[in-house]
Amino acid sequence: MRSFTAVIERDPVTGLFVGYIPGWPGAHSQGTTVDELRQNLEEVVVMLLEDGEPKFEGEFVGTQTVKVA
Repeated sequence: MRSFTAVIERDPVTGLFVGYIPGWPGAHSQGTTVDELRQNLEEVVVMLLEDGEPKFEGEFVGTQTVKVA
């Protein structure tokens, strides 16, 4: 079992949940619910892994809260 970190956002226009795995080209999907998005991302990852190990173009480090006056 492997795991990957996905970033999830909600599109303000469509209301869809959009997710991607940072640094992995092609590892993105969308869904009407977070659960549907997760299932769709799992399918994409399985498909991409059929082509071999991912070649990440970056490394997800985390998130930060930025405060401004």
